[in-house]
Amino acid sequence: MSVPGNRWDLLAPHTGPPPSVGVVVCHYRRPAQLARTVAALQTQTRPPVSVVVADDGSPEPPDPAALAGPVPVRVVTQDDRGFRAAAARNRGAAQVEGDVLVFLDADTVPGPGFVAALTARIAACPDVLAVGRRRHADLSGTAPGDDPAGAPQLPDPAWLADGYRRTRDLLDASGTDWQLVISAVLALHRSLFDDLGGFDERYVGYGGEDWDLAYRAWNNGALLVHEPAAVAWHDGPDWGGRPEDHDAVGGGKDGERIRIAALVPDPGVRGAPLPGAVPDVLATVDADAYGWELVEIVDAVLNQTHRDVRVRLPGGDPRLDELYRGVADTGPWSPDRLRRARARLHVHAPLPPDALARAMDLLTGHDLGRVEIAGPDGRTLAVLVSTRAAGRARRGRVDDAVAQHREGVATLLAGMP
Repeated sequence: MSVPGNRWDLLAPHTGPPPSVGVVVCHYRRPAQLARTVAALQTQTRPPVSVVVADDGSPEPPDPAALAGPVPVRVVTQDDRGFRAAAARNRGAAQVEGDVLVFLDADTVPGPGFVAALTARIAACPDVLAVGRRRHADLSGTAPGDDPAGAPQLPDPAWLADGYRRTRDLLDASGTDWQLVISAVLALHRSLFDDLGGFDERYVGYGGEDWDLAYRAWNNGALLVHEPAAVAWHDGPDWGGRPEDHDAVGGGKDGERIRIAALVPDPGVRGAPLPGAVPDVLATVDADAYGWELVEIVDAVLNQTHRDVRVRLPGGDPRLDELYRGVADTGPWSPDRLRRARARLHVHAPLPPDALARAMDLLTGHDLGRVEIAGPDGRTLAVLVSTRAAGRARRGRVDDAVAQHREGVATLLAGMP
């Protein structure tokens, strides 16, 4: 189903049998917490068809027999080579049954209606990435099977509550609100998970892998939804209330920020707009250009004030390969770059230095599918295409709206104020 922007409120309710749900529980050396979480999954109002405990290298992996119940439980393990939640979750997702994937942390106990509330909108649209409401309590006195809502409650993180209030549960989300998605209470359709490439296993150390997945989801056209009725209870305070943990896992928040800045080309998190291994814009030069005309086009792209851009040459001219060695590519873009760059620029003629910056502001500021950059004579100099719109088209959620809908296309006159 196609909806404008992030308007998940326009999705029609799902009819017919709901898709099957599998749950992946990420765990490391917390057997008592794991027992509470799995017990709560066994008694959901909408039970999953499968639970997989993704163990991140515990010295003694969990015993599936100790977690047995009506819902089948499996345990998959990996070597202890640091905090590798992304790799553990991917391993769990590969083993769990179900069309919809729910991700929980072992220290986060779902309420009885958690699975039903978190997956309802995904049943209506496979392009939904849903995040539940993580609350906090002291669960040390709670036995497996007890309702976690009865435990002594702790303060919820204000930044999440403020963000969900500001965005109306992500309905009004913008290009930076993927930072309100946390993997402790996360769900998405398996088809979307596979299309995005799963969690990025380059994240080793605490944090970042959930924001990274949410960024790629948003950037590839998914709908981000906060489901406040999908409540799960974290055992203990939020990260901000656990100063003893801040330096214990992979460099803490500083390490997390550096990893995200390297892999997420959003200017709000990257800082200096320098082109890196993962560029913000992928620029392809017209295959019909050749000789010095091609040099002028490439030079114009490299001279843009929006510097976070990588150029791909048409190839076939070794002199140009030598001239631009190290600053331009000749091979195809990698799937990783295609998922992460916010836009693709198809260049036909030289551009004024500010053209790309102005076009990117227009494209991202208005959530457009395409911006055509025209010269004073009306000739098309370049076309800037949104990765977000292209992702929806790739998965068949947009009936040509990306390219043709008049409200999804704008024309920018290059060189004009």
